[in-house]
Amino acid sequence: MTNLHRLMKEHNITVDEQFYVYAQKYKELLEKWNKVHNLTGAKTAAQIDSFIVDAIAPITFLPPVKTAMDIGTGAGFPGMILAMGMKDTHFTLVEPLAKRASFLQFVKADLGLKNVEVKAIRVQQLPPQPYDLITSRAVTDTTMLLQLSEPFRQKGSLLLFYKGEKVYDEVSELSNYKIIEMVNRHYLLIES
Repeated sequence: MTNLHRLMKEHNITVDEQFYVYAQKYKELLEKWNKVHNLTGAKTAAQIDSFIVDAIAPITFLPPVKTAMDIGTGAGFPGMILAMGMKDTHFTLVEPLAKRASFLQFVKADLGLKNVEVKAIRVQQLPPQPYDLITSRAVTDTTMLLQLSEPFRQKGSLLLFYKGEKVYDEVSELSNYKIIEMVNRHYLLIES
């Protein structure tokens, strides 16, 4: 059993075997590109496994959705990882840094992910369009994420923000939200 299999089992996250194939290839590509381009703080295979588990964990509580946008995808956390596990959802990965967007494009092509579209621009430059799910991890505070996501929400859209313990300081103005606590992560789920 690989470290990733073990971590997924510990967190009761069930995915198909294809996810593990994608994840292994993704890890190899990330380790290679990271040496040259410094795409993420996760440097070791174990750290990358931990980031993957953190990114994919919400599939344990998310309903099925058709469209999703990840604001500030970085090296692929969480958008690319979610796309690998949610094959019936079309993901738009928004990443303004060229080196990261190039990496995401390379991963998409290498893995043959037809449900991924990479946008190498700032989210503010995208034309308004509704999404069923909008995610973001380590980009900015909740108030700013709500502003950035506004042109892309409709009634029923879900917002999933990957947060730390300080999330409780950011929700005083909100209604219709849930905080799902897992190991080392607080997932803020807001319904529009």
